Amino acid sequence: MMVLYDDPSDQRSLSLDDTSSTEESPDETRLSLETTSDSVPYIGQRFGTHDAAYEFYSEFAKGCGFSIRRHRTEGKDGVGKGLTRRYFVCHRAGNTPAKNSNENKPQRNRKSSRCGCQAYLRISKTTELGAPEWRVTGFANHHNHELLEPNQVRFLPAYRTISDTDKTRILMFAKTGISVQQMMRLMELEKCVEPGYLPFTEKDVRNLLQSFRKVDPEDESIDLLRMCRNIKDKDQNFRFEFTLDSNNRLENIAWSYASSVQMYEIFGDAVVFDTTHRLNAFDMPLGIWVGMNNYGMPCFFGCVLLREENLRSFSWALKAFLGFMNGKAPQTLLTDQNMCLKEAISMEMPATKHALCIWMIVAKFPSWFNAILGERYNEWKAEFYRLYNLEAIEDFELGWRDMVNCFGLHTNRHISNLSALRSLWALPYLRSHFFAGMTSTGQSKSINAFIQRFLNAQTRLAHFVEQVAVAVDFKDQAGEQQTMQQNLQNICLKTGAPMEAHAAAILTPFAFSKLQEQLVLAAHYASYQMEDGFLVRHHTKDEGGRKVYWVPREGIVSCSCHQFEFSGILCRHTLRVLSTGNCFQIPERYLPLRWRRISVPSTKLLHCIPSDHAERVQLLQSMVSTLITESAKSKERLDIATEHVSMLLSRIREQPVLPQGTRDISSIHRNF
Repeated sequence: MMVLYDDPSDQRSLSLDDTSSTEESPDETRLSLETTSDSVPYIGQRFGTHDAAYEFYSEFAKGCGFSIRRHRTEGKDGVGKGLTRRYFVCHRAGNTPAKNSNENKPQRNRKSSRCGCQAYLRISKTTELGAPEWRVTGFANHHNHELLEPNQVRFLPAYRTISDTDKTRILMFAKTGISVQQMMRLMELEKCVEPGYLPFTEKDVRNLLQSFRKVDPEDESIDLLRMCRNIKDKDQNFRFEFTLDSNNRLENIAWSYASSVQMYEIFGDAVVFDTTHRLNAFDMPLGIWVGMNNYGMPCFFGCVLLREENLRSFSWALKAFLGFMNGKAPQTLLTDQNMCLKEAISMEMPATKHALCIWMIVAKFPSWFNAILGERYNEWKAEFYRLYNLEAIEDFELGWRDMVNCFGLHTNRHISNLSALRSLWALPYLRSHFFAGMTSTGQSKSINAFIQRFLNAQTRLAHFVEQVAVAVDFKDQAGEQQTMQQNLQNICLKTGAPMEAHAAAILTPFAFSKLQEQLVLAAHYASYQMEDGFLVRHHTKDEGGRKVYWVPREGIVSCSCHQFEFSGILCRHTLRVLSTGNCFQIPERYLPLRWRRISVPSTKLLHCIPSDHAERVQLLQSMVSTLITESAKSKERLDIATEHVSMLLSRIREQPVLPQGTRDISSIHRNF
């Protein structure tokens, strides 16, 4: 007899010899037929094929709380004699074979479920009645592990299947750009099943999409580059860079749209570079550059796909980004905690202030501290936020030590790491640098929601570039609508101060609301002139306060709280001093361009018209913005504006439109 093993680990660990099984005998066969249910295997049970026996045993196993796999086959000596015996075993049979370690290849540290279980079913081939059939000749249902409940057994890999119909549906969903989570919810609704009761999991869907990507990775890269070249041909202001490895395969690629470059000119002072994501269907790190516009809404600056997260890749990405933005580096750059990225920033953007995104840190808190702190977790988190928002470094240092002592976190490695990096994330250390408000919880949620639009499941790499373009275009349109809604809102003046009315006419509603908040608070502060400036403190306090320096002739004012440097909005302390000094307008330099009612012209429009018209288009957009602002101040003004604009639009639409030239892009080839 020759023995064939399907799995080398089973050969060593699972012994299914004649003494360990229940052998067939006429008496045993008769007893099994009389006492055993049709749903339970029994000695002498017959099947037309070994596959039929496998399906029967698989259904039995599912009902019991385990799954099975094919173990080994036995056949007659000699070629072509065929199989005579098969073994099916519990999925936890055998032991994990030892792997030869390879220092050059990273090992996946996955725990095996195998524990040497001896449950099995043996079938033998017979031709006693003429036609060949398979008969059960051995069966044991004794397990050395716990069996799963019905609501758990369905998660075993053997019972998680995606039908051809569901595969087609998933691929259709993927092309629309919806997330895997949304796909699962839609299919649950379509099949009328409770959440979590589909015959497959989110991981199975991601693996399916991953398998389609692996069909031909070289073609994927070629299609991606061709897509970028096609966009470039249609829009000369579209920018992209890429690198190829020694095998001429795509290694890294970065891109930015014309509208992004234009937005960066005004709003690129503070930038978030989020590298915490990977594409759902691809094993590639994704980096997204995002900022905030004058209306407090996220704006997209660029994207990068990297093969590796190392110093070389991050340095290349930063160089590419600077190239897109004409060499202009941001004042501040917020990132996740990554030592390679930190080093790359110091090399490529030495003048940029690097800081860590607080929301990326806080997102890890549940896994870091929930189990350790237990019921005190929420109490600790509240104390952390209090310390984070302090103004003075001395107060933070003292409070941090007290917090560590109070919660017994002296030996916690995460606390030690946060403490070592505190100058990169704690606000007391960062208030002298500009962050455009992107450190606040509300703005971080807005930016994160914006980034999530780019992380939808994809079946093709080239489709991702299209999806980003669609998401950016959608955000631009939504932003224009929100901008108009903000401008149409009647601004309510709360203090009656001339400075308030002056700021309301210049700043966007978003920025003005921040300044107005400080103006209201300024009324509760007292200012005392000192030899070297002013001391400003709350009227209920007898000690402390902030030092304000004001040079009226030069229009320069500064405060020791550094709020203007941090947010671009004057603080209550400076506003109190300006008001006391009979200043009726905020100095020009303290109404930053990035917070003013300016309109960034549509690049889609500008790149398709002669360059000598661009300035006129910008002027027209500025006039329209002013028209909306002035019209919104009263119902009468709004009625007049609506009537005249309607008439003007009718006249404009009567004028002929010169046809725009189109370019044939069908001849573009894959020349890389």
